[in-house]
Amino acid sequence: MNLVVLQNWLDNASFAILFCTMLVYWVGAAFPSLSVTAALGTAGMAIANLCIATLLGARWIEAGYFPLSNLYESLFFLTWGITAVHLIAENNSRSRLVGVVTAPVAMGIAAFATLTLPSTMQLSEPLVPALKSNWLMMHVSVMMLSYSALMVGSLLAIAFLIVTRGQNIQLQGSSVGNGGYRSNGYKLLKAGELVTQPPTPPSENNGFSRYESNNNGNGTAVLDAVTTTPIATAEILSPQRLTLAETLDNISYRIIGLGFPLLTIGIIAGGVWANEAWGSYWSWDPKETWALITWLVFAAYLHSRITRGWQGRKPAILAATGFVVVWICYLGVNLLGKGLHSYGWFF
Repeated sequence: MNLVVLQNWLDNASFAILFCTMLVYWVGAAFPSLSVTAALGTAGMAIANLCIATLLGARWIEAGYFPLSNLYESLFFLTWGITAVHLIAENNSRSRLVGVVTAPVAMGIAAFATLTLPSTMQLSEPLVPALKSNWLMMHVSVMMLSYSALMVGSLLAIAFLIVTRGQNIQLQGSSVGNGGYRSNGYKLLKAGELVTQPPTPPSENNGFSRYESNNNGNGTAVLDAVTTTPIATAEILSPQRLTLAETLDNISYRIIGLGFPLLTIGIIAGGVWANEAWGSYWSWDPKETWALITWLVFAAYLHSRITRGWQGRKPAILAATGFVVVWICYLGVNLLGKGLHSYGWFF
C-alpha cells in the first residue's frame, strides 16, 4: 500500500474516531446510568492512539527520519501523547470525566492538523541541516511527551475547578491518595465517626448533626450525619462530588509530577543540542524563554504542593494557568516566526 495514501487515511480516521469518542464521553457524563459508555470511550481512545502511532510509523518509514520536523507531525505526536497519558490517567482514576476534558482537546488538535493545515505543510520534506542530528528524536520527543503530560494534568485541574464550582475545598491527603475532606474549615466525616475536638456548636436549624458528650466530659462527639458548611451562600457539595474532586486532584498532581521531569530532561537535552548546533547552550531565544517560563510555573505548582502543602483550588488555578503557558510555549512563539525555532513550522 502507498504510504502517503495510508497516512491520509489514518489522519482522517484518527479525527473521526476522536470525534466519536468525545461524543461518547459527553453522553456518559450526561447520563451516568449508561455504564457502557466508559468502555466505549476507553476503546475509542486506544484505537485512536493506535491509528496515530501507525501514522507516525508510516511517515517515519517514508521520510527516513523521526517524524517531528514540522507542525503537522508534531501535532499528531502531541495527540498521540495526550491519548496515551489519558489512558494512564483513566486507568488510575476509574473516572470517565477524564475523557470529558481530554477527548475534545485531542480531537481539536487532530482536526487542526488534518483539516486546517494546507496540504503543502502536511508533506514530508528534507530536513534542514540543523535538524540532521540524533538530538531531534531525543530532545523533541521528550519535550512533546512532557507537553502531553502537563496538558492532561492541567485539564484535570480545570475539571477539578468545574466539579467543585470554584469553592475552596481543601482535600486532606489527596496527594498520596487517602484521607478525608475539608469544606470551609469543617471536616467531612462518615456517620458514627469520633471527633476528639468538637467544632463550634452550630446554630439552630442549620443542617448540622447532633453532638453528644460522653460521661467523662472530654468533649468527644459522635456524628449522626455528614457535617456541611454553615455558610448559606456556599453550595454544599455531595459526597460523590467530593470523592470525584479528590480523585481529580490526586491524578492531576501525579500526571504533572510525571510531565515535569520530562520537561526538565527535554530542556537540558535542548541546551546540549543548541551548543552542538549553534555554539551556545542558551541564547534566550523566544522558545527557550517560554520553555523556562513553563518550567517555572509547574515548578511553583509542585513546590506549593510538596513544600507548602497546598491542595485543592489554589494549585488547580496554578495548573490551569500552566495549560495556557504550555500552549504559548509549544505553538504561540512558533506562530511569531521569530527566533531559531521558527523554521520547520511556518515559512
